[in-house]
Amino acid sequence: MSSSQSPRRDARRNHERLLVEAKQLFAERGIDAPLDELAARAGVGAGTVYRHFPNRDALVRELYDAAVADLHEFAPRFLGAETGWQAIELWLEQVSGWLAAAPHLPAVMRRVAELDPNHRPANEFVPMMDAVVARAQAEGSLRRDVTAVDLSVMVDMLGSLGQYGTAYLPYWRRQLAVMLDGLRARPDLSPLPGEGQAFEAFHDMSHAKGPTPPSG
Repeated sequence: MSSSQSPRRDARRNHERLLVEAKQLFAERGIDAPLDELAARAGVGAGTVYRHFPNRDALVRELYDAAVADLHEFAPRFLGAETGWQAIELWLEQVSGWLAAAPHLPAVMRRVAELDPNHRPANEFVPMMDAVVARAQAEGSLRRDVTAVDLSVMVDMLGSLGQYGTAYLPYWRRQLAVMLDGLRARPDLSPLPGEGQAFEAFHDMSHAKGPTPPSG
C-alpha cells in the first residue's frame, strides 16, 4: 500500500465516523448542537470536522442527501414486489422502520427546507408511489380512496415513534399492523372524509415539522 493510500483511507474513515456521530448528536441535542462536541465524539480534532464539512449547513446537506440515497435503494424492492399489496406492505414497513431508527432526520429536513426551499428530491419518488398505489387498487387489495400521500403520512406517523427512543422500536409493528388492516379493501368500508392532500402540500408540511409557535 502506498503512503498516499493510508491518509485517504483515514480521511474516509473519519468522514464516515463524523456522519454517524452527527446523526446521534443531532438526535440527542438538536441540529444546532456544538460541532466541538461532534469532534470529541468522533475522536478527532475540531479542524478535522471543518476539513470535511466547511460549515454546519454542509454537514446537514450531506445527511439529507444520504437519506435520499437510502430511499433510492428501497425503491426497486417496492416496484419488484410480486403483488401491489406486498409493495404497500414493504413501503410502510421498510420506510417507517428506517425513519423510526433515524430520529435526527426531522430536524435535518427542516433545516434543508430553510436553506433551499426549492430542493425537492422527494418529487422523484412521486411516480413510483402513484404506480404502487394504482397497482394495488387495480388488483382489489387496497381501498380505492387511499392516495400515495395518505401512505406517506402513515410512514411519517410510524416513523415518529423513534422519538420515544430505542425502547419502543420493538413494538412499532403493532401500529403498522393496525394501519395495514385499515388499508385493505373490503365491501363494508366507510368512505374516507374529504379529499386527499396534494403531494406538494405534504412535502412542505413534512419538511416544516417542529414545535408549534405560541399564539398571541
